[in-house]
Amino acid sequence: MINFSKYKVILWDFDGVLMDSMPVRDRGFEIVLSSYPQHEVEKLLIYHRQNGGLSRYVKFKYFFEQIRNETITSAQVDSLASEFSEVMRRELVNRALLIEESVAYVKENHKKFKMHVVSGSDQTELRYLCDALGLKDYFESIHGSPTPKKELVNSVLNIYKYTPEEIVFIGDSMNDYDAASLHGIDFYGYNNVSLENIGVGYIQAFDSVYNL
Repeated sequence: MINFSKYKVILWDFDGVLMDSMPVRDRGFEIVLSSYPQHEVEKLLIYHRQNGGLSRYVKFKYFFEQIRNETITSAQVDSLASEFSEVMRRELVNRALLIEESVAYVKENHKKFKMHVVSGSDQTELRYLCDALGLKDYFESIHGSPTPKKELVNSVLNIYKYTPEEIVFIGDSMNDYDAASLHGIDFYGYNNVSLENIGVGYIQAFDSVYNL
């Protein structure tokens, strides 16, 4: 059993923790980059899957600069990210994609903790999805890219005057762990067995999490 009684605040990643969205996001990159060679797009998808917590802005930049050896402007990245977001708005407004046990935990415990979403997903898109899926009111705030996750965590700490000791971060990527550990915040991995020995613990299932 995992005891959360010492915490007052939970920071949630979104993709892979509250929503099983990775296959849809794979398709998003394939659609937006459909005019480019498939073998190059496949290399991006490998990078995307290995770096789930990074924003699409970073991934599009990686595609052009590291895979295609081309320069790309910030305006071009923004345009691709906007096109990607339109695809996500269509595809992700689907309650069947929500991860039932973690969303149930949020709904059952949102009055016991202050909860925030801190995600690598685009912030405008993320807020739209949370509103459309009926999740918005369970969270004190919802934060996303293009601001890096480490900076988002810092902003939540500063805006809400939290201390690291009262916070737990639940995520499914090393990027989540890095953002938590940089600020001295306890990290629990979820939905990614490679994180089982990272942070202070690993959530196999939310029925093992309790608070007094």
